[in-house]
Amino acid sequence: MTSEFNEGATTLDRSSPLPLWAQLEAELRRRLGHGHFEHRFPTDRELIEIYEVSRHTARHAVAKLGSDGIVKRERGIGTSIDHQQFEQSLGSLYSLFQLVENSGVEQRSRVLELGRAKHVEAAGHLGLAADAPLLHLSRLRLAGDEPLAIDRLWLPFEIGESLLDVDFSHTALYDELERSVGRRPSSGWERIRPVVPGEADRKLLGLDGLEAVFSLQRLGILDDRPIEWRITLIRGDRFSFMADWSAGQRSGLRLARAG
Repeated sequence: MTSEFNEGATTLDRSSPLPLWAQLEAELRRRLGHGHFEHRFPTDRELIEIYEVSRHTARHAVAKLGSDGIVKRERGIGTSIDHQQFEQSLGSLYSLFQLVENSGVEQRSRVLELGRAKHVEAAGHLGLAADAPLLHLSRLRLAGDEPLAIDRLWLPFEIGESLLDVDFSHTALYDELERSVGRRPSSGWERIRPVVPGEADRKLLGLDGLEAVFSLQRLGILDDRPIEWRITLIRGDRFSFMADWSAGQRSGLRLARAG
């Protein structure tokens, strides 16, 4: 068997009513989500050897990944991961920085604002007085050289003050919080909805028309205290969300009241 891709592989269940191609598709999605195949994606022959399936089964599973834009086939080159679209599973506290970098694309940020500020809405979400001082960070997030998202966030100033001298061009907020205060948010919620951004934000994101983007509102909580309010506008043509589920467990996706 092909040793390069053996580590981390799980055996398909021949007794399951789920077709082998569907099991293999789910297995490949799982491994991709764990950062496998960083250097190259296995060939059909390697999948056949590792998972003991037919060529038809291997091709069918890979074709399903291709239809979702996760991998692409090129004549003379083979199958490779398509890094132009990034996928995030719902129900987890994730870092956009790590998500992009784990996909094999360099993540950079252009800092638009970093400093002390007041923001009535953010203060309200953080359980603070309307005029409470906050640390405000606004960034244009780039995947490679292409705009991916505009990220605006607020922290209580006593927590965020130590971040004023941080170079946020190539780092993650949660990593910097870990270094400065020794903790990062451990829970929270996130609301996702489509919006049409204003002219200034469209220009930053490199959008030509009135395309909708994802608006992500996140409240990060540490020890029952809200410490992060974040609003992110992210290009829908380069980013998608998925919900993982299994029998007997609740999905992380839930409805939220409008308004």
